[in-house]
Amino acid sequence: MLSPSARFSALALLAIVAPAAIVAVLGYVSIRQWEVSSELLYREQARDMATMAAEKVEMTLRRAEDAFLDRLQVALRSGTPSERAVDALIADSPLIRRLYLVNPRGELLYPRAWREGDLAVFGPLVSGAALRRLERDGKRGVISNNLVCLALLTQRGGQPVVAAYLRDPDTMRREILETTLGTLESSTNIAVLDHEGRTVYSRSPIGDARRVLSVGFREALPDWRLAVYQTSGASPRQAVRRQVMFFTGALGVLVAVIVAGIVMTWRLMRRETEMARLKSDFVANVSHDLKTPLSVIRMFGETLEMGRVADEGRRQEYYRVITREGERLSRLIDNVLDFSRIEGGRQTYDMTPTAVEPLIRATLEAFGYPLAQQGFKVEVSVAADLPEVTMDADAVGQALANLIDNAIKYSGDDRALTIDARIAEGRLVIAVSDRGLGIAPEEQAKIFEKFYRVGRSDTQGRRGSGVGLALVRHIVEAHGGTIAVESAPGDGSRFSLCLPLGGT
Repeated sequence: MLSPSARFSALALLAIVAPAAIVAVLGYVSIRQWEVSSELLYREQARDMATMAAEKVEMTLRRAEDAFLDRLQVALRSGTPSERAVDALIADSPLIRRLYLVNPRGELLYPRAWREGDLAVFGPLVSGAALRRLERDGKRGVISNNLVCLALLTQRGGQPVVAAYLRDPDTMRREILETTLGTLESSTNIAVLDHEGRTVYSRSPIGDARRVLSVGFREALPDWRLAVYQTSGASPRQAVRRQVMFFTGALGVLVAVIVAGIVMTWRLMRRETEMARLKSDFVANVSHDLKTPLSVIRMFGETLEMGRVADEGRRQEYYRVITREGERLSRLIDNVLDFSRIEGGRQTYDMTPTAVEPLIRATLEAFGYPLAQQGFKVEVSVAADLPEVTMDADAVGQALANLIDNAIKYSGDDRALTIDARIAEGRLVIAVSDRGLGIAPEEQAKIFEKFYRVGRSDTQGRRGSGVGLALVRHIVEAHGGTIAVESAPGDGSRFSLCLPLGGT
């Protein structure tokens, strides 16, 4: 059955994680839709950009060719131009690699003769049928892989002349494509492909880039296409996926932080609940420990007051009981007050050189009656060469008294108590040993925590405040020392106080 705090923590975790999961699912669906939409938008933008670029290339190419043809037309209308004049026109127009002028009768006007191999290429193009087609469809035509072009001009007297010219591919690539496409503001890689799909020009090396789309040119380059390429890792889909991974990671970190916060809150609540329970047990135990000696003192005091004890020996025994319970009550009150001062940071210690053996004897003497009454065998072993040690004698005596009291309280059938003091590794070691119930290894580090009591069934009947060992540790550490425990269930315990010889 879960505790209220555990149920609250589970509900809080569910209340936070469930909306976070819903947001994550909705976010994932939205991002997927965004991914598809971004891809479509990119293709539309790329198509618009490619169409605009193709139109710009055609306009630039037409402008360059029109400039040459206009000058050639002016020369023809002035009369039949000399071959030298036409050569000069071609030299001023790097785009024109070769030119032939043919009249309607198929006679070559320029140059004087066909160059080797050109008759087979240009002859059919400038026939009478070609002239009639130009007159019918328009004054301009592009044929033969976008490099051979025809134009219908007129000479003096209005006679038609067919101008067949060959474009120079290097000039076209350098002055038309490079000038036009290389200055585009877009960072997209654009390439111009010929009629066989070979790359004529590209803004940057294509490599393993993926072709997104291609658009065709119009009349100026009818068999060529302008293609848009996308480099690896630069697609909108991949960019969205990177953002998805980033958002997913951020969401995962957020959920992890929330879960960690809830777990820490739950642990803190559990610790606070446990601390409240321990404090409640502390109050109950202290109340019982105060009530027990007070009841004994009151009972024996009333008995003596009413004169019911005639035997002197029994009266003395009653006096010793009252004294013993009074000392026990004083130790308990001192522990509580010292613990309160320690918690409030008000505890101070008066360090003075102190003889060790008298301190041990005086502390042990206060327990003489309970030790004798319960049949303890007590052994004290103090090294003969112990020097005086700087310490607060009252505080160290109180720590030693707590250890002796625990040894009596948790003793077993073999009731033996040993106290020894010696110098080891330049430090004073005072050890209190018993043959009592012992402490399990997993609990040995916890017994010095405030309010903690060993949870075994054979110790529950032995009441205590739960602050004795915490007080012992604070006193020892305030003196610059340490406390150690050696114990095993059923084999008793040995607590060692290690104090520096010169104090703190």
